Amino acid sequence: MKAKAYKWHTMSAILTVRLTKEEQGILAKRSKRAGMKKATFVRKLIRDEEIITGADLAAWADRHAGDERLRIAPRK
Repeated sequence: MKAKAYKWHTMSAILTVRLTKEEQGILAKRSKRAGMKKATFVRKLIRDEEIITGADLAAWADRHAGDERLRIAPRK
């Protein structure tokens, strides 16, 4: 009998950011200047911040801790 090979899929999380009307306007202008959609521009901003080690992740989390505009929910 052959053993089954299992593929593990890691689902990425959904990040929700609550912005004020002013912040939405700033995001729209910056993303338009960059020639990107707003969501693509936000992904680029997040990916530009290099997180390689656990210490990098801890530092990022410290900077964003308590920011009630951020909510991360796992995908189902």
